[in-house]
Amino acid sequence: VQLQASGGGLVQAGGSLRLSCAASGRTLSSYFMGWFRQAPGKEREFVAGIARSNGDTSYADSVKGRFTISRDNAKITVTLQMNSLKPEDTAVYYCAVSSGTYWQIPRRESGYDYWGQGTLVTVSS
Repeated sequence: VQLQASGGGLVQAGGSLRLSCAASGRTLSSYFMGWFRQAPGKEREFVAGIARSNGDTSYADSVKGRFTISRDNAKITVTLQMNSLKPEDTAVYYCAVSSGTYWQIPRRESGYDYWGQGTLVTVSS
């Protein structure tokens, strides 16, 4: 599975950005898609995830109410709409796909099998 992320850029605090990630290659019958981010000097952290099967979502507390994850099963894409951006949201954002069988959306890196190349989001104050 190959993942191609796009949509990063520079935005002022309070602004919005929309990240997209398209998957291609091997067909997965059931999976989760997620977004992680890594700020300079910090570990990569979970941002949001969504289940392909029923659209259930999961968010990190730091982005809840500001970010929205959605998916298009036909196109095998996942989108992260980011509103009310803050300088602390500055990071490289990675999309990922999990082909594992989990009861809940995985929130750890180890739960994901495939990763995109990352797209930089910079929020200026």
